[in-house]
Amino acid sequence: MTNKIQFDEKRRKAIAQCSRCGFCRAVCPIFDLTKRPVTNARGKMILLKELMEEKLSVTDAVAQAFLRCTTCMNCTVNCPSGVDPQEMVKHARKEFVQLGMDNWFKAMAETMAKYGNIYGEEKRVDWEHKKGNAQTVLFLGCVGSYREEESVRETLQLLDILKVDYTLIDEVCCSGVLEDVGYKIIEDLAKQNTREIKKTGAKNLITTCPYCYRVFRDHPAYQNLGVELSHITQFLKNFNFEVRTQKRVTYHDPCDLGRHAGIYEEPREIIRKIAPNFVEPLRTRENAMCCGAGGGFRGSFPKESVRIARNRLSQIIEETGAEILLTECPSCLHNFRNARRQKQKIEIYNITEFIGKLYREKASLGKEAA
Repeated sequence: MTNKIQFDEKRRKAIAQCSRCGFCRAVCPIFDLTKRPVTNARGKMILLKELMEEKLSVTDAVAQAFLRCTTCMNCTVNCPSGVDPQEMVKHARKEFVQLGMDNWFKAMAETMAKYGNIYGEEKRVDWEHKKGNAQTVLFLGCVGSYREEESVRETLQLLDILKVDYTLIDEVCCSGVLEDVGYKIIEDLAKQNTREIKKTGAKNLITTCPYCYRVFRDHPAYQNLGVELSHITQFLKNFNFEVRTQKRVTYHDPCDLGRHAGIYEEPREIIRKIAPNFVEPLRTRENAMCCGAGGGFRGSFPKESVRIARNRLSQIIEETGAEILLTECPSCLHNFRNARRQKQKIEIYNITEFIGKLYREKASLGKEAA
């Protein structure tokens, strides 16, 4: 086996197209934290050029440098040369693995195959929402199911209040994240999810996790689901909510929901219905800064990931003065909650979780009044 990365014509062109201008430094969350040139897209494109021209050898240190990327796509959106560095990073990761340079995610893939989730959890919460047959399947994803259970519980209660005909399934990890870190999706898990979804006879599939949404939408392993796919913000945007908050509310655009999936308006439409005092951070929509959770970065560098989330959270608080930070991504939610300092009084929720909480508080006040 040759110890060289293979570059097709498309990727050779992309490397030549990169002008090494450094615009990406201003939007890279890892470079913002470390100030190390190799951590931003410019640095990685230079590494790829050196590898392509065989001026640099493939080593473990070089391979690990490509794990320092959240694949947030901010560099891609802001590249004046029209290069897609995060796609180049994901391709390089696969090439390194094919050369036998397994990274830390080999163990995660084995865990996923054995337990059906990224955490190796043997049991999942019984949410008591498996009807078998329903119009809609709700897919929760790993982070919501195993790390943000309270958020999921509020979301389920909200759907119940809105009288949505939905069911949960015996889901397993969509396993799409493996494609971002050098490995392949686990076909058996994809087949199990497909079987479980089809068993319900549902016409709609809703995901709470924007990454799962992207995998179901784009990956060939899920091409034959036979349902209309929506992220939960798309599904709920036309509902009317009988609750309001007068608190100052802001919103963080998840990279997977925004830049990767193009879903910007739906979350805002929902928020404006329940929060008249809605304010935006300075960097928002396609220019929103990453929370540091994506692209396998949280799994590889957990301390740095939390520090990135802490930086982003401090920016948001300073720019908006908000009392409530909303997002709609279990990974962003989890990272922000881990990053929040005790002295920071801002409350952090998923949108659906927060609306469910407002309904619960309204019901509690009604009981007290009675």
